[in-house]
Amino acid sequence: MELLGEYVGLDGQQQRLRVPCEVPADADPYETLLSGVAQMRDLVTELFGPLVQQEAQDRVAAPEEALDGDDEDDVEDENNTDNRTNSDGPSAKRPKPPS
Repeated sequence: MELLGEYVGLDGQQQRLRVPCEVPADADPYETLLSGVAQMRDLVTELFGPLVQQEAQDRVAAPEEALDGDDEDDVEDENNTDNRTNSDGPSAKRPKPPS
């Protein structure tokens, strides 16, 4: 058993992550899988760590939304009720009048 991950960057460069999850005869396969997932998480963190740091530095250097003072979009988002859905069931429909 193994875990595989693949990432294609914005530049088209492909990165593959592979974590083997060999299960010894006396081991619990779920524990082995859990250990593999933890290893994969570490590899993903290692892969994306520099990208996250660079993005954080870019945001600190040029905080666009924080300094523009334009709160119109925020107000529009709060007042926009058209995109809300009713998760309690199907939408109500008016019956058609008899013809």
